[in-house]
Amino acid sequence: MKGPLFYSKILLFGEYGIIKDSKGLSIPYNFYNGALKTDKNPSLEAKESNESLKRFVKYLTKINPTLVTFDIEILQNDVQNGMYFDSSIPQGYGVGSSGALVAAIYDKYAKDNITVLENLTREKLLKLKAIFSEMESFFHGKSSGLDPLNSYLSLPILINSKDNIEATGIPTQSTSGKGAVFLLDSGIVGETAPMVRIFMENMKKEGFRSMLKEQFIKHTDACVEDFLKGDIKSLFSNTKQLSKVVLNNFKPMIPKQFHALWKKGIETNEYYLKLCGSGGGGYILGFTPDIDIAQKALKSYKLEVVYNF
Repeated sequence: MKGPLFYSKILLFGEYGIIKDSKGLSIPYNFYNGALKTDKNPSLEAKESNESLKRFVKYLTKINPTLVTFDIEILQNDVQNGMYFDSSIPQGYGVGSSGALVAAIYDKYAKDNITVLENLTREKLLKLKAIFSEMESFFHGKSSGLDPLNSYLSLPILINSKDNIEATGIPTQSTSGKGAVFLLDSGIVGETAPMVRIFMENMKKEGFRSMLKEQFIKHTDACVEDFLKGDIKSLFSNTKQLSKVVLNNFKPMIPKQFHALWKKGIETNEYYLKLCGSGGGGYILGFTPDIDIAQKALKSYKLEVVYNF
């Protein structure tokens, strides 16, 4: 038995900012995916996933039934029979491993679920986001619900503000273009919850709050608009500013050994790095006007191109 595939996602812009109403842009990343499965001879990973699912199911029984209800008995039965989430999505890498699992459970077990085939009004998108936020909080302590939403719909999602999200189109990739968005593998597993705690602590400081509003959110919003309009020149200029703001103000979220590399990109204009998800490890997102030059400059690291300009 194997369920439908749910894909990983990449939040191109908006990490941390969307907690405070910046714009955001999230795209599906089909390189990784996951599906619910049952095997006769489960592997060790499958058994671990099944144990985690048992805890998750317990949590789902406590969710407010006015928000969402599940076929709990069928779900509990399937989990007792060894169901697990078979996933190629790396955990702790900022590409939405828990989001894909949440989407798969909702798709299969939620009663009266909102489907991708119906007319997705803003109300329906917000309702899905609220449901997914509640479900995914089991994994992170606090979740925006965007990762599962992206995974569930497999569409780019534009976040205008907390209460205003829409499925969107993004410019067609250029096959001949040298410009690229890439993932750089830090080789370290990141954990979301501690990073979010650091951010929330910093938010108590007035200086940090004003930096977030006047610099971080300003450049994030501009990057989203540039990307959607296909204004590449302005996009690189704003991404450079954003990369600087992150290096100066989000140091704990950037693994120490990448501080110098981050700075070098800004100084040489060969590439600009930014957080992918909450940071602390996992993938780092990169933007470059010339992927060949970036690959030479970062030859000691594993890069995966996710979008070409």
